[in-house]
Amino acid sequence: MTEAEDGLPSAGQAAGAAVLLRLMRDGRPRTRAELVAETGMGRSAVAERVDTLLASGLLHRTDNARSTGGRPPSAFAFNAAARVVLAADVGATHAKAAVTDLSGTVLAEEDLALEIAAGPETVLKQVSEHGEALLHAAGRDRTDLLGIGIGLPGPVEHASGKPTNPPIMPGWDGFDVPAYVHQLLGTTVLVDNDVNLMALGEHRSQWPEWQHMIYVKIATGIGSGLIADGRLHRGSQGVAGDMGHVQLPNETDVPCRCGNTGCLEALASGAALAARLTELGMPAQNSADVVAQARNGSVTTLKLIRQAGRQIGEVLATAVSLFNPSGIVIGGALSQAGEHLVAGIREVVYQRSLPLATQDLRIVQSAAGERAGVYGAAAMVVEHAFTPAELLRHLAPPAARAATA
Repeated sequence: MTEAEDGLPSAGQAAGAAVLLRLMRDGRPRTRAELVAETGMGRSAVAERVDTLLASGLLHRTDNARSTGGRPPSAFAFNAAARVVLAADVGATHAKAAVTDLSGTVLAEEDLALEIAAGPETVLKQVSEHGEALLHAAGRDRTDLLGIGIGLPGPVEHASGKPTNPPIMPGWDGFDVPAYVHQLLGTTVLVDNDVNLMALGEHRSQWPEWQHMIYVKIATGIGSGLIADGRLHRGSQGVAGDMGHVQLPNETDVPCRCGNTGCLEALASGAALAARLTELGMPAQNSADVVAQARNGSVTTLKLIRQAGRQIGEVLATAVSLFNPSGIVIGGALSQAGEHLVAGIREVVYQRSLPLATQDLRIVQSAAGERAGVYGAAAMVVEHAFTPAELLRHLAPPAARAATA
């Protein structure tokens, strides 16, 4: 097997290296002999690919493995510090930006105040500038960047990274987010809907054993992300999981911002509960105000939250029967109100769904919390970069990357 004419690894080497990386990312050191046994590759092929990954920094040598007689064999492990990812979870009025290593460990992070309605150039420039400052705070530079992952609060065509008719993002429709951010920071940029990335981040960081999972974000709006066979399921147009606009029976007189009536979001979201509390003489502007009233022991607020959980449970009960997940994770700002929301969801889901579908089903509050989105954005970048088609670009030794930066 030969190298490409420019001295970099060939496409065949990159494909084999991708197989090894997929195996080694579990963090367990392995010897060449173990890699031969686990991959089925020949000894020379494994040796060549290990050398390529060592040169790129993506693998590193660890303490020698236990000897079975004679000189102890060398062992190798995935080097999560070899590159970093810039991840940003952008909301309507705020963003969380972070630099992570290749395992998703956060090295530096910052919460930003912004207005998504200010338009893509303003928002993306702000996120990029703060992201580069975080990169330096983590002691890294652009040559260390594997890529940038961005979550946006609206529908996104994942293949192009362009928002598509986002309802709360004026000026963003069709905007080429990857191209604009690439001009600013000079690296690969991937974009997805924020709830999709929260689902991915929650799954990868907290529940990797669940091959089928639903993540529900309950905040100003309501949305969900689906993990199927361990992978993010986006649907044919990238809008799978838009449960907030499922119509509830007997609620057809309640208008929704989407133009329809009786939508779950119009009845059970943080914005809907805030409006209802205000009508009752308990002023609330957003989900945070609703949560604050709940934590202060407002019986009225707790009852409304419990009822919202039941309404969300009505939609999820159907989803459980159709999708049969191992678990449902409840996240978003309103989930911070405590167990009343989750209890309402459980009450209806376990009552309405088929017993076989719920016998092992767990319904839990988010464990990743407000970091779920950046965890997911980082995972999206790493998993994309380590596919055979993409890995070739990342196999250059560190010195060669710095020379071409």
